[in-house]
Amino acid sequence: MNTEYKNDQNVDVSPEISPGFVPAIRLVNNIDGSCSFEEGTMPTLAHINASVFWISNQTEEWEKKTHVAPRKQYVVTIKGTVRFKVTDGSTFVIEPGIILLAEDIEGEGHSWDMIDSEEWTRLYIPMAENSDDFFTPATRVL
Repeated sequence: MNTEYKNDQNVDVSPEISPGFVPAIRLVNNIDGSCSFEEGTMPTLAHINASVFWISNQTEEWEKKTHVAPRKQYVVTIKGTVRFKVTDGSTFVIEPGIILLAEDIEGEGHSWDMIDSEEWTRLYIPMAENSDDFFTPATRVL
């Protein structure tokens, strides 16, 4: 797969030499059906294939309970702070500036609740099928 892209100014923005990164957290399915997450980054300026997106500040009833992602998608928080919880009880916080990759489309899923706000405004961008999600897991030193 070719992961090298050029922007309009012909600047190389391949993930390997991107000029910067933003924090990201990816929700994933485990073999046993549980859901977990991993912290990492996404490169800035990488062109991600997308043909549709939508914005929401509403919460549907099914979202208030533990659920799986309805599709693999990026969730970009514009306003609000949200605490996510996965199968083993671990939590993480998403706020503006942190990209969520919701890739837990099977199994037990995740839940979330808002922190210190009553509105979560977010942008949903479905991932193109069979494409690179551009997520780089953080390396941990033990």
